[in-house]
Amino acid sequence: MMLETCATALLFITRAWNAPIERASKPMNLTTPREALNTGGVKKIALIHEWLTTYAGSDKVLAVIISLYPDADLFCLIDHLPESDRKAFAKTKIKTSFLQRIPFSKYIYRYLFPLMPLAIEQHDLSDYDLIISNSHAVAKGVLTGPDQLHICYCYTPIRYAWDFQHQYLEELKLTKGFRSALVRYLLHRMRIWDSRTANGVDHFIACSTYIARRIWKVYRRPSTVIYPCVEVDDFAIEPGPRDNFYFTCSRLVPYKKVQLIVRAFALMHNRKLVVIGTGPLYEQIKAEAASNVSVLGFQPFPVLLEHMQKARCFLFASEEDFGIAPLEAQACGTPVVAFGKGGARDTVVDGVTGLFFWQQSPQAICEAVERFESVENSFDPDRIREHSMNFSTASFKKKFSGYVASKWSEHQQAMTSYPQDEMR
Repeated sequence: MMLETCATALLFITRAWNAPIERASKPMNLTTPREALNTGGVKKIALIHEWLTTYAGSDKVLAVIISLYPDADLFCLIDHLPESDRKAFAKTKIKTSFLQRIPFSKYIYRYLFPLMPLAIEQHDLSDYDLIISNSHAVAKGVLTGPDQLHICYCYTPIRYAWDFQHQYLEELKLTKGFRSALVRYLLHRMRIWDSRTANGVDHFIACSTYIARRIWKVYRRPSTVIYPCVEVDDFAIEPGPRDNFYFTCSRLVPYKKVQLIVRAFALMHNRKLVVIGTGPLYEQIKAEAASNVSVLGFQPFPVLLEHMQKARCFLFASEEDFGIAPLEAQACGTPVVAFGKGGARDTVVDGVTGLFFWQQSPQAICEAVERFESVENSFDPDRIREHSMNFSTASFKKKFSGYVASKWSEHQQAMTSYPQDEMR
C-alpha cells in the first residue's frame, strides 16, 4: 500500500514537472519613479517569494516592494491567492514552479518542502539584472550569476530547519520513530542546502536585530536591519476611557503561545481577557478558557480595531521574528506586555511603550500583569503611538528603496572597474 502511494505521488510529480510551463514574457524596461530606484541603468528586476496563499505578513511587505518596482516580474513556488486579495498583484506578471501543477498543492504545499529547493532553482532568472528575494524559507535559493545583484530581505533562516527544529518536532509529535528519523534527515539535507545558497546572496537585509543575529549565526553573513512595514495609519487612538479587559489576537498555532495567556488568566479570575483569532488550536483554547476569558475566533477588522483601542493592555507571549500585532496595538496608544525575546525587543520599549516578562509560563504572565497594573497610569498613549510611527509603510519605502539604490550603484561601479584600469 505504501509503495503504491509513493508510486502515485511520484507519477503526479513527474507529470507536473513535464507539463508545459508558461514562461514569463520578456520583462519590460523599468519606469520606476526616481525616488523609488535611482539606479541609472537597471533594466530588469525579478522579485522572488515563497508562496502566495494568503495576504498577510510577508505578502503585505511584498505588495509594498511591488509598489516600488511596478514593472518587476514575480517568481514563486505556488500561487493560490484568493481573488479578493489579488489587488496588489493585479498588474504583476507571476510565474510559478512545477509545484503549482501537483494535484491539491493548494492544500498540501507545506508537505512538499523536500521539493522546494529543487523547485525554486528551476526559475530561470538569467535575463534579469537585479534580483530581490523576499525570503523566510527557500526564496533566497534562486540561481544567479556574477553579473547579477541579489538582495535578500530575510524574515528568518528556515525556522524549522535550524534552532527551532526540536520545538517543531515536539509540537508535531515527531520525537521518535521512523517518521521522526525521516523528517530529521530531510531537515539535515535542508540545512546543507540553506547554508550553500547563502553564498548566492550579495546582501542580506534583516527584518529585526534578532534576525540579524540569526543570519550571522547560521550563515556568518552581516546584514542591515530594515523593519517591515506596518499599516499604522489604519489604527488610531480612541478618545475616552478604556474598558476593563486585557486583549490578545493571533493565529492560534502552538508557537504563538496564546494558550499560555489563557492559562494565566485562569489563575486571575478577577481580570478579563479577550482573544481574537482562529487556527488549529481554536477548539483546545476555547475548551481551556475560564469564565473570565472570551475566545471570539475570527473577527472582521472593525471589531479587532475596537478591542485594540479599548483594551487596558495588549499581551504577546510569542518569540517572534518581528511581530506586527504589538505595533498595531501601540498605534492605538495601547501598552504591550510582551515576552522579552525575539522581535519584541525591537518593537516594544520597556517602561515606555510596555513591559517585558522573561519566561514563557502562566506564572510569569501573571506577575507581568500585576507589575503593569502598578505602573499603568505612567503610560502615555500619544507617546506610545509616536513610537509605532517609526515602523510605518512610508518609513519602510524610504529605507528599502534607498538601500537598494545604494547597493545597485556599488554593483555598477564594481562591474565597470577592472584591475587593468589602474595600470593605465
